[in-house]
Amino acid sequence: MDRQAVRTAWDEVSETYARNRDPNGSDADLIDELLDRLGPAPRVLDAGCGDGARTLANLTDTSVGIDISREGLELAAETLPNGGLVEADMVSVPVAGDAVDAVTAYHSVFHVPREEQPAVYEEFARITQPGGWLLMTLPGGRYETVRRGWMGGRMLFSTPGREQTLTQLDAAGYGEIETTTATDPLGSSTEFVFAQLA
Repeated sequence: MDRQAVRTAWDEVSETYARNRDPNGSDADLIDELLDRLGPAPRVLDAGCGDGARTLANLTDTSVGIDISREGLELAAETLPNGGLVEADMVSVPVAGDAVDAVTAYHSVFHVPREEQPAVYEEFARITQPGGWLLMTLPGGRYETVRRGWMGGRMLFSTPGREQTLTQLDAAGYGEIETTTATDPLGSSTEFVFAQLA
């Protein structure tokens, strides 16, 4: 699936995904842990924010959500009517360098083709201040597939695997990397990574 096909796919399933996922759970609790690592009134960018219930709703008022799907952003606007929301692609984030204190990317980067994921991590590093943090889902396996029937539509899932993802984060400038396991929005156990920019 190319970028436009992924955008269309998310537009088609955003409402179903928002309805089926639990806005609470241990991966939502990781947001509190992230905020504890940041200073007062941090600026956080949520990449692939979707409806915003899982991440943006738990972040600060100065946070911004980006998503490739206009439908997802419309749902986020209902959840967070005063939130900063931008339709954008993670490969080219329309934010100035060193503009944010942290980036969150929950269940989102693996919807970008895996050959483009190093560019995503470089973008996250570019917009984050030195010493800032990234909190994201860490994929387990290595695969690239289009799942038909996912949430009533079809969706790209793409990852080079856990170890390659950690290597890509290191290459993008994330020096300190910690992992933890939490429950994802659909009830599965998922690994997450806290990565600090050098």
